[in-house]
Amino acid sequence: QTAVPCYSISTFHCNLVVTMRPIPASKLEAAVLATSALKEAHGAPVHMGDPGLLGIKDLSKPDYGDPVHLHPGDIPVFWACGVTGVEAVINCRAPLAFTHSPGCMFITDLKNDNVTVRSSREVPQVHCISQDPLHYSIVSAEAAQKIKTLETLIGIDPGDRGIIHLHRQDELLKACLSISHARSVLITTGFPTHFTYDPPEENDGPPGALAIAAILQALEKEVAIVTDQRAMSLNKKIIEEAVQLGILKRPVPLLSYQRESADSALMFLCENGNPERPRFDHLIAIERAGMAADGNYYNARKVNIKHLVDPIDELFLAAQTIPGVTTTGVGDGGNELGMGKVKDAVKKHIKNGDVIACDVEADFTLVAGVSNWGGYAIACALYILSTCEIHNRYLRKAVGFPQLSKKMAWLSALPSVTKEEKLLKTLVRHGIRSGKTASLEMEVDGLPFYNTHSLMIEKLL
Repeated sequence: QTAVPCYSISTFHCNLVVTMRPIPASKLEAAVLATSALKEAHGAPVHMGDPGLLGIKDLSKPDYGDPVHLHPGDIPVFWACGVTGVEAVINCRAPLAFTHSPGCMFITDLKNDNVTVRSSREVPQVHCISQDPLHYSIVSAEAAQKIKTLETLIGIDPGDRGIIHLHRQDELLKACLSISHARSVLITTGFPTHFTYDPPEENDGPPGALAIAAILQALEKEVAIVTDQRAMSLNKKIIEEAVQLGILKRPVPLLSYQRESADSALMFLCENGNPERPRFDHLIAIERAGMAADGNYYNARKVNIKHLVDPIDELFLAAQTIPGVTTTGVGDGGNELGMGKVKDAVKKHIKNGDVIACDVEADFTLVAGVSNWGGYAIACALYILSTCEIHNRYLRKAVGFPQLSKKMAWLSALPSVTKEEKLLKTLVRHGIRSGKTASLEMEVDGLPFYNTHSLMIEKLL
């Protein structure tokens, strides 16, 4: 029996009961493919990986039946079980009920070979999204291909920086599958590259961060933003205006982080510093200054801007020690937080890479021609996953019903040319400049908003 509550009807209520079968990792996708088409029976698995994520503490002590032993390389795979109905009947205290018995299934004359998978929308793919705890997710082949197309679109290199050498295939898909499973997400942005100006921030990063925050709000996830203490007032104004512009449904909580002791990062991320009670399931850094190997923070021109940057990297380092907390880094030059995963390629292919390369890794590294594009792509990918029937069923453990009535709310939360145009004008009004040129014109990273950034937004949508 799991800790997952079923959808209650009248006096019928209980937690989901599952059947576990050990499946070799190499055959996971075959097992999912074989069962997903049988929608009138058990259908696809509801969970693959660590049983603790279902609230199951010990696989050797099942509530029903005999324990099943795993061999090396086996993955615990869980299907919804008919005994769930027995639990519901017991809890409603019916005086008389007829049910099946564990191990004695109800058999019909409906043959499995009458069931065919018709389209890529119905073909599942399996992806590992976490090693600690072990966790796999499912998505349709159609949705996966759409997200891969988004990744290709944002992977162009308009600044000719050499970022093509930093790309890791399917990072957008895996990152967004992980975010989709998250309950609470922490976002960080802010790259004070213009150290001679006030404010020193550039306008690549905040729009992408707010695009992610907007879709997370629409998906009813908890979301907060952490940034530099010196920039709190500025970011608060931007968030307030984003609400007025209709980009955000409501203000996003704004946090700052300072190192006060050796366990400051753990205390920030977890309740009372307890790794078993994390406040956030996923951390996202988008165009956030990242710490280099020497402990300093550099802009693309190799200027040390450490005096303007709070040590938010420590949160990502601490997250590596907390089971169940995953991280994503979005960048366009290799000196951004999270790019440590591709630091060797940064040092080899990016100008000044031997000095500026970020040394701090994220679990997933998304490289884009402009970091904002990465934020827009994440928002679009999360929408695609939310409207994917195969992923949606897996996400809710086959409990309840698809939330199709919320589709329009999700759609309206996506970035648009109009929204991003208004937001960029807001940033310009607050003195936030283009990263490459320090211009206060309608441009980001030296690229004009009209016919470059606006065109990318249209392509992603």
